[in-house]
Amino acid sequence: MGAAIAAGIFIGGKLSFTDAPDRLFTTNSKKDKLNRLIDYIEYDYVDDVNTDSIVDVTVNGILENLDPHSVYIPKEDMQRVAEEMKGDFVGIGVSFYTYKDTIAVIRAIEGGPSDTAGIMGGDRIIFADGDTLYGKNMEDDALIKKLKGPINSKVKLTVYRRGEPKLLNFTVKRGNIPISSVDATYMLTDKLGYIKVNRFAESTYKEFRKGIKDLEALGATEIALDLRGNPGGFLGIAEQIADEFLEDDKLILFTKNKRGDIEESFATSIGDFENGKVFVMIDENSASASEIVAGALQDNDIGTIVGRRSYGKGLVQREMDLGDGSAVRLTVSRYYTPTGRSIQRPYDNGNKDYYDEYFDRISSGELLDSENIHVDDSLKFVTPGGKIVYGGGGIIPDVFVPIDSSMQNETLSFLLRRGFFGNFVFEELEKDRHQYDGISRRDFIDNFVVGDDLVFAFQDYLNLRSDSKVTFVAYHDEVKQYIKATLADQLFGGGAFEEVYNKTDIMIEEVIRLSKGVEVEEAVLDEE
Repeated sequence: MGAAIAAGIFIGGKLSFTDAPDRLFTTNSKKDKLNRLIDYIEYDYVDDVNTDSIVDVTVNGILENLDPHSVYIPKEDMQRVAEEMKGDFVGIGVSFYTYKDTIAVIRAIEGGPSDTAGIMGGDRIIFADGDTLYGKNMEDDALIKKLKGPINSKVKLTVYRRGEPKLLNFTVKRGNIPISSVDATYMLTDKLGYIKVNRFAESTYKEFRKGIKDLEALGATEIALDLRGNPGGFLGIAEQIADEFLEDDKLILFTKNKRGDIEESFATSIGDFENGKVFVMIDENSASASEIVAGALQDNDIGTIVGRRSYGKGLVQREMDLGDGSAVRLTVSRYYTPTGRSIQRPYDNGNKDYYDEYFDRISSGELLDSENIHVDDSLKFVTPGGKIVYGGGGIIPDVFVPIDSSMQNETLSFLLRRGFFGNFVFEELEKDRHQYDGISRRDFIDNFVVGDDLVFAFQDYLNLRSDSKVTFVAYHDEVKQYIKATLADQLFGGGAFEEVYNKTDIMIEEVIRLSKGVEVEEAVLDEE
């Protein structure tokens, strides 16, 4: 009996359900080579080495030789990645800066635990359950870890509030805090509603559907769906959103794996906006799930795709657990739009060339003129309505809108990337937050004017914090717009930034023009 058990364990250890019978009693020399090398380093190498880091480097090296979108997720990053894709996390519900070595609350999330407890914008959280939360050596990750905890657990916060003679104490009950994937939902015109989606997480479809319902209640019969800068996410969520605009049984996409297995996805009866008009805004940073939505609508002759050629990612990944808390997202199939085109751009020349392709688009002038978009006639497809579309590298829009020159300005990009607008506005609010107490969100967005004095103050602020003098004379109005949008965000949140900033957005202006053009055309037909 003992011999039989031993033989069973041996055979079970060798057995792989994907192996042919002649492989049953053989070893995998490639796996053995890697395992043996790691063992040699761990036991015989002259210096102490963290073999976990060697394994991480090895895994990354392997994946870099596959495709640009197969990636390794170390175990220390798994919780953050999982929260982003899930769409929420457990916490106290504040947005904050680490300002002068202290947690400074920008705004308590409306209806969240901190808002309910009485935490306000401008508060400094200096202790959590007696632990110090300030000091030069405190990093954001460590601070966040002290504020997070199990759901419904309580944390005692000690807060400094300007104007109060003593420190204030609050007990906050941790709860689920949404990571919103719908940035803004509001009306652009009497009939045209706007909704911006920043990624496709588990919670996105629920947020999106609520946004559509809210817009319909406000009278929207047309939707401007903003997918600019959206890097993608779950394929299934993209299918659900596309389904909202497609009639029953319309093909959304199909996928094909290395064995040639094909899986098709069709629209269902769930969609509520099948009879409304839709404008989908995309740009060079709209990727993956964003392209699935745009491609499904374009290939079914639904709506109008507006903007610039999208990123060009037509690969599908599956997350696979590696057994030690880490995971790999491995490309397992390609997806194809309803006409049969793959929009994946080539990656034969390696990852560096693949990611540098954006600079090629700039140098070719593609971002400024649609005539400079390179197409391959061998990858030409025709939609049921007779529209010509192309595969091989992104979704080419129906209506091209060039990039705004301010988006390519290095000074503005630097200021945005480094967070200067947010920090400056926070300091301005700190001088007297009560000056905005009587201003409603609607009144602020429609009527508040940023004066030249605030722009000059921003210039002085930058000169004190930068090694070289920063000037933005040619973009004076754009700086005003960013300051106002950032003020709106810190005062009101909930899409206020987008609502302010979009007032001068040239792509949105084009969508509004297209919407009004459709209305004029319909009026003429009615008269006839």
